Amino acid sequence: MTWTFTDDVDVFLDAAGGSLAARPTENTLALTVTAGLRRHGPHAFTEHTPVLGWWRGADGAVTGTLVQTPPRPAVLNGLVPESVGPLLAALPLTGVNAERATADAVAAHWPGHRVDEEQRLYRLGEPTPPAPAPGGRARASNPADRELLLRWYRAFAADIGESAGHPERAVDERTAEGRLMLWEDGGVPVSMAGVSPRIAGTVRVAPVYTPPEHRGRGYAAAVTAEVGRAAREAGADEVLLFADLANPTSNGVYVRIGYRTVCDRLLISAQGSGG
Repeated sequence: MTWTFTDDVDVFLDAAGGSLAARPTENTLALTVTAGLRRHGPHAFTEHTPVLGWWRGADGAVTGTLVQTPPRPAVLNGLVPESVGPLLAALPLTGVNAERATADAVAAHWPGHRVDEEQRLYRLGEPTPPAPAPGGRARASNPADRELLLRWYRAFAADIGESAGHPERAVDERTAEGRLMLWEDGGVPVSMAGVSPRIAGTVRVAPVYTPPEHRGRGYAAAVTAEVGRAAREAGADEVLLFADLANPTSNGVYVRIGYRTVCDRLLISAQGSGG
């Protein structure tokens, strides 16, 4: 029973890709991050070298994975309890993103830890358009929307306190591949929602953004419902999204348009870490 680490995404996926793909809903974040590393190289998300790892049990099967693009928290999936101590002994982790049970196991090794965020993972059940529906309609983004979408991507990142990363790449790829949708009212774009590439039959809705001056009118619910419907029609088996549990409004909206709880994930930091 041991951890193995690498910075080579192909080596990681050769060893652990089957384990991730066996539970694509729960492993959505790790799957999309590693797909991005494979598509765009080791610095797809940050200037730091990625850290990728897998735990093999006594029978040789992979029963846990770690995917990290520093300085972001390490994404942990499928860990068995006996793998947590050896992981923390092997790597100087200061933050993790994990399902609640794994986060609790890590927290037991981090006295004084803090919970930075609680997220809920949802899957789309029966799509339900918002009622009453807001004015306007959905449409796919096009190259003429690029500057507006770049401003919205940066504003979205600022709202959630994260780096915008590579918004030009995200906007251009999603527009070219039909994975970014706008809601227009009176011919004016008022909200956007996108989806990740389809991996192991799943896509994830992100980002969803409405400028402050257009909030409170149901536009985000409408564009989220429409982008999920379109993803289903395009062949996705599962349409997923994460929501911050500290925001009951957005969680309520997602439930009303057909999303159902899969699991909760916690982002936790060790005592005295920078997050």
